[in-house]
Amino acid sequence: MTESADPFPRRSLAWYALIVLTVCYTFSYIDRQILAFLVEPLKAEFGVSDTTIGFLSGFAFAIFYSTFGMPMGRLADRYSRRNIILIGLVVWSAMTTLSGAARNFAMLTFARMGVGIGEAVINPCAFSLISDYFPKERLSSALSIYMMGIQAGAGLSLIIGGVAVQALMHVHIDLGFGPIAPWRLVFLAVGLPGILFALLLLSVKEPPRRGLQRQEGGGAASPLPLGTALREVAKRWQSALGIAFMVACQALSNYALLFWSPTFFERLHNWPRAQSGLVLGFIVVFAGCGGMYLGGRIADRWQRAGITDATLRTGLVSLVGVGLTLPMAMLMSAAGATVALIAVAVVFVGFSIGSSYAGLQFIFPNEVRGFGSSLVLFVVNLFGLGLGSGLPGIFTDHLFHDPLRVGDSIALTVALAATVGTIITLVTLKHYRRHYAMMHGDPAMVAAGALR
Repeated sequence: MTESADPFPRRSLAWYALIVLTVCYTFSYIDRQILAFLVEPLKAEFGVSDTTIGFLSGFAFAIFYSTFGMPMGRLADRYSRRNIILIGLVVWSAMTTLSGAARNFAMLTFARMGVGIGEAVINPCAFSLISDYFPKERLSSALSIYMMGIQAGAGLSLIIGGVAVQALMHVHIDLGFGPIAPWRLVFLAVGLPGILFALLLLSVKEPPRRGLQRQEGGGAASPLPLGTALREVAKRWQSALGIAFMVACQALSNYALLFWSPTFFERLHNWPRAQSGLVLGFIVVFAGCGGMYLGGRIADRWQRAGITDATLRTGLVSLVGVGLTLPMAMLMSAAGATVALIAVAVVFVGFSIGSSYAGLQFIFPNEVRGFGSSLVLFVVNLFGLGLGSGLPGIFTDHLFHDPLRVGDSIALTVALAATVGTIITLVTLKHYRRHYAMMHGDPAMVAAGALR
């Protein structure tokens, strides 16, 4: 394996690129999560059930987001990662805007699939870019900050969605072909600004690639054939699959909370959308981002102390914490108690998101990082996003048969995810230590990795 002869980019350039990528990721999450505040308007407009809305936000989005992420990851290992993100940003913003023009549920589903295709580019490319901007002892913190886009975007979508939907309910616009429903204006309001951020992304430079197995003249990556890339992933399949399902279980809990909690407060506590949006939005932004920053710093500290499986250990802390707090929150009868426990749970939800993806970068050579990340993200999004948004709706409609028991549905979903994720992570630890040692050239650690 060869490292780039050039030093890492200046810290100021690295932080600037990180901030721009985080802003782009934040807007992708706003576009993705805005549906959480449109459940009741969409059900009224199209006459659909909770299960159908869960399908729209879950599998209809996730199957395209996950599937297209794999070829995008392959492209990220071969071509300009910044330019690929730029194209994706324009696509997902345009498709969000077009969601507001849907005349039936099939058209809306098609538009949301388009959002998934556009957003599929960002994580494989961003993970690879950031790992070439920051050294490994700071990578967990850097990726934790990038992944704050999840909580920042989700929180802002809750705030914007709650306030905007509440305000636009009283707005009547008629352009000559009938009044425009308020939910359509919400899609326009969140989709159009994203296109402007494409200009900001042009200011980010493509850094030299590091951790290359093969290198062409000028420091460029020599592309690995697909078969070789697959073999590199197969060498680490236990770690890759373990991380994938660990993060999928975290994501499943997060999506169940983010998508269905506004509906929970609206149905059970009669909160107006503006109130639930502000309360949940501020919790997600501050508690979620705080948890990510704290988890990233702890993972970096453990990494510097020689704990090679630090990124998975933070995952264990996250899953256990979420399993102990979030189901309990959704079963409380008092809204204040629910909010307090949600705040604690959200800290744990964010605790290991960034460090988990940093751990993935530590065990793959550069030429496979984008592709390897996309394969892991396929599992994360198909199961995490698909089931996280979908299962509570299914449980509400077909297990509890009562829309007022949406809190029980969220609690059951999260409890199952946290339990499964904890077991999988414990099994993965010994494999990850071996694959980390294999990547970083320590034969003694390779031999001892499975025994520690």
